[in-house]
Order: sequence, then C-alpha cells, then structure tokens
Amino acid sequence: QIDGDWYVYYAAAPKDKPFNIRMYALKNSHKDPMQGQWQEAGQIKTHLDTFSLDATTFTHKGKRYLVWAQQDEQRTYNSALWLAQMDTPTTIKMPVTLISEPTHEWEVQGYKVNEGAAIIKHGERIFMTYSASATDHRYAMGLLWADKDADLTKASSWHKQQAPLFTSNEALGRFGPGHNSFTIAEDGKTPLMIYHSRDYKELQGSP
Repeated sequence: QIDGDWYVYYAAAPKDKPFNIRMYALKNSHKDPMQGQWQEAGQIKTHLDTFSLDATTFTHKGKRYLVWAQQDEQRTYNSALWLAQMDTPTTIKMPVTLISEPTHEWEVQGYKVNEGAAIIKHGERIFMTYSASATDHRYAMGLLWADKDADLTKASSWHKQQAPLFTSNEALGRFGPGHNSFTIAEDGKTPLMIYHSRDYKELQGSP
C-alpha cells in the first residue's frame, strides 16, 4: 500500500514471446484490496529494455526504492540486481545502481542468476536476501547488506556475503529454497520468512 493505493508488481511477456519478460503494475484505489477494481498501471520501465522481473519496493528515511532483477545488454548473464529511487509508485529516477551480479560459483549453477530480492531492516543495517542459479536443487539464497546511514544508490554501500545463506538440505526434505519474502506474524512482532522450495530433488521439467 503506497499513499493510500494498493499495488501489485508482476512480470509478464507476450504469449508468442514468453521470455520477453518485463515488469508491470496493477493498482487498486479502494481502501480494502479485496474490493474495488484492479487496473493496469503500466510498465515499470528501467534504463535497459531487457529481460526484467521480481520488482520489490521499500522505504528508508522517507525515500522509496525499487529493487529488481534484469539482464545486462551484452547478455553475459541471465539477471543481476539493480536499485533505484522511485519518484512515483510506477516510475524510477536516475541513478540506477547495479548492486549484485552473479559472480560466485554457487550463483551460476545452470544459469547465471541474481533475482527475487527481499528487504528486512534490523539494528544498524538494511539486509537484502536474493536467489541465485537455476531453479532446481541448486537454487539458493544469498545476502547483501548496507549500513542504515549509507547512500543506498551507491554500489559501494552494498556488501555481499561470499557463501550462500540458505541452501538445499536433504535431511530436512528441502530442495532449491529461494525467492523469499519477509512479513510479520499474527502477534504483530514475530518476523517470518516465506519462501518456496521442493520436497523432492529430481526436477520434473526444466529449471
């Protein structure tokens, strides 16, 4: 909910070009998002006209930011994480900052991917989880962080953990965990992490 309106950020492509994916938004001005009318709010355009998805938004010190995954112009990898300040709920403004590319070995298994960012604030830091590699049992989650007083639009403000944070665990029946989000439990204070994974290793279909 932004300035009294509800938004859903999503990714879509023409049905005859299923991998020409771009980011879009839906908007509903009713106070109850289960009522009212959802309207197309347009494409979320960035500095590149390339494969892009997984838009997420957060606020810090009175400013709203967008984080998303997008392919580079040279197509040297599938997607990296970019960040920009927003001037409206559906538009960004310069500068656009590249904050993480798939460079570690665990990020390039099957596909070279950084995607699915999620933000949680704790103490003196802003933490950003993200997902990497192909979406089979090699899919895993990594961690970026910035100090709360840092300029978030500077790449040097973001630090990257070398090792993955959350991976497959056969003993738990958890394979390919990733694409998480954070929320608060019904008690209003307990943080929860929601993510997807499989309870089997051998993938049916393509990763």
